[in-house]
This record gives sequence, structure tokens and C-alpha cells, in this order.
Amino acid sequence: MRASLIQIAVNPDEPVESRRARVAGLVRAERGADLVVLPELWPTGAFAYESFAAESEPLKGPTYEAMAAAARDAGVWLHAGSVVEAVGGALYNTSLVLTPEGELAASYRKIHRFGFDKGEAVLMAAGEEPVTVALPGLTAGVATCYDLRFPELFRGLVDAGAQAFVVPAGWPARRRDHWTVLARARAVENQAYMLACGTAGTHAGVEQAGHSIVVDPWGEVLAEAGPDEEILRVELDPAKVTTTRDQFPALKDRVLGVAKPERR
Repeated sequence: MRASLIQIAVNPDEPVESRRARVAGLVRAERGADLVVLPELWPTGAFAYESFAAESEPLKGPTYEAMAAAARDAGVWLHAGSVVEAVGGALYNTSLVLTPEGELAASYRKIHRFGFDKGEAVLMAAGEEPVTVALPGLTAGVATCYDLRFPELFRGLVDAGAQAFVVPAGWPARRRDHWTVLARARAVENQAYMLACGTAGTHAGVEQAGHSIVVDPWGEVLAEAGPDEEILRVELDPAKVTTTRDQFPALKDRVLGVAKPERR
């Protein structure tokens, strides 16, 4: 399985419409990949809180339309990052996964909102449902940025059949070490691939970490970006998940959080 992670630079001087067109071109250039992944809230910037309401859109709004056309033209599965989704009077940080035909395969509303009673944590509503999606050769669990700090979500995704995690993010540079450690930890403890795609640049005064990373089920780093706009291209072997779990069956020794059979 060939995967491409497009680490987009979010420049506040670039109009959103121009960025959509530019990113669509980057997706189209990845024809031949099986899966393309974009970062969190790349149309607006993850820390551009003052723009959330103005730049919000319906699930199948302008970002969906542009990315669906790009996915269709490239013939790729596309995790289109996330958008500020407007639903009635509420806003959600919502990820979109599109098929090679440009159809919506899945959407995920971010469960853990960042901000400690400000920013995203108060401006956006929380999602409630974990999401998995069947990709070519493996099942992926979907999470977003701050979700990475909550291992119970990833355990739940594994219980739902996840063999890989796709995590778009707008992670700040000042906590880049956490980003790398957490991405590797979620891969190791769940014996699953981790595809974590971040943003580059500085928006709303917050320097972004970049350093998108792909980790295999044993915790080895297959590819890692630098701080600037960059594309990672990796080959994933879905069989490695099964092999790792068979050769080192730690998941079978779980005790806490595992449903017990009823006594009769």
C-alpha cells in the first residue's frame, strides 16, 4: 500500500480559495498512491480561532467539493484533513475520508478538543463516535491532533478492527517532542501503523511543528518530515500488522478495559 502525507504550510496571507486550489493540485500530483493524507484544519489554520465561524462550511461544502474532485482525478483514497463543519448553530472539527471515486466514505468529528476552556474547547462541539474506515488492504482508525494524547481512544479503535491510525494535526512547534513520542507510543502499544500528518508554517502567531511521521507496528519510524512544507511517500505492508501481533501477542494479555464474558 502506497501512502503519501502532504505536510501543508498554512500561510495566513494565502486566501483560503487559493489554498484549496493549490492543495487540490498537490493531491492530483500523487496519482499512483493508494492513500493521500492532509493535515488538520488546513483551510483555516488550527489556531485561527477568530476565523472558525466565518470559514465554517457544511460537510459537503467547498473543501469537500475541491478534494472530492482531486481524489477522483488522482484515483486515490484521500483523508482530506479536517474542516470547521457548521451544523445548525454548532461547529465541529470534522475529518473527511473520500474514496477514489470522490464519494464520502467516512467523516469523524474530533472527540477531544484542545484549549483548556478556551479556543477550540469552547468554540467547537465534541464528537462522540470513534470511526474506522476500510482502506485497501487494511482498516484505519481515524483520530485528530489532540486525540493523540488519549490512548483509550486508540484502544477502542483497535477493538473496532483498526490496523492503522490516520491522524491529521495542527501541532505546535513548542511541543514537537510530545508529537513524536506520542505517535510512536500509539503505534507500539497497539501494534498498528501510525500515519500522523501535521502542518508547517505559522498561523495565528503559532509556529507549527511539521515533522509528519509514519511509524510501523513495531514502532520503527519509516519516514519523518522536517519543519517545512513537504510530502512523505511510504510503502506499507498490511501483513506486518498481523505478523507483529502474532510474534509478540501483547494485545492478547490485556486485562483492564476488556469486556468479560457473562457468567451463566
